[in-house]
Amino acid sequence: MRNPTPTIGQLLRDWRQRRRLSQLDLACEAEISTRHLSFVETGRAAPSREMVLRLAEHLEAPLRVRNQMLLSAGYAPAFPDRPLGDPGLGAARAALERLLQAHEPFPALAVDRCWNLVVANAAVAPLIASVAAHLLAPPVNVLRLSLHPDGLAPRIDNLAQWRAHLLHRLRRQVEETADPDLAALLAELLTYPAPSAPPHLGADDQIALPLRLRGERGLLSFWSTTLVFGGPMDVTLSELMLETFLPADAETGAQMAAFCGGGREVPADIEG
Repeated sequence: MRNPTPTIGQLLRDWRQRRRLSQLDLACEAEISTRHLSFVETGRAAPSREMVLRLAEHLEAPLRVRNQMLLSAGYAPAFPDRPLGDPGLGAARAALERLLQAHEPFPALAVDRCWNLVVANAAVAPLIASVAAHLLAPPVNVLRLSLHPDGLAPRIDNLAQWRAHLLHRLRRQVEETADPDLAALLAELLTYPAPSAPPHLGADDQIALPLRLRGERGLLSFWSTTLVFGGPMDVTLSELMLETFLPADAETGAQMAAFCGGGREVPADIEG
């Protein structure tokens, strides 16, 4: 049997509980009465469009969920949900590609809400050259690519730590968004073989956890950072994450410069 579509009251209550807020907490933040909020959650009162958006904002609900709340309340979605290739997102796409190119000769890539690769710069290709072909068939999932035994996992020198780091990030996302696709991805990743014991912590690990990747020319060590669009009003942009990697030592920097030949290429589009 198909699950019934949740009502606006059910969605608000679920998200309020997910954020660990009482009705009083949310009512005070949204500057409404607790009685009115209770009536909305139980279906005894119908919220206005502005009320739905106000409550969703105080609940810090993702834009995708805010659209769902509006639909459940009988209103049209407020936030466009367009693919990155849409002409309306041309300026954002161009800015993203410039950021990726500017980061060369070091790796940088953009992923969607499910960690599917959207676009990457030229420095990513040599790092994943040895990955099994079935993991590179679109849509390429970056977490699957990293932790699958046919992917980068056998080459990650600190796999136990890096695996724990990625799974922690994904668990946080599942808790914060209640996204069923992310929950399914987490369940899949947990079935992959895990190292029996974590390796010894190095000096650099006390600063930030690096990704240590073994290659033909030796060990590459990267620190990672995550960038997101500030104040997005589009669902796609709100879910986009830019993952950049910086060399954690001089040897890695020199190797990446050699890989890329000192030149810059147009980022490879994996979106199709």
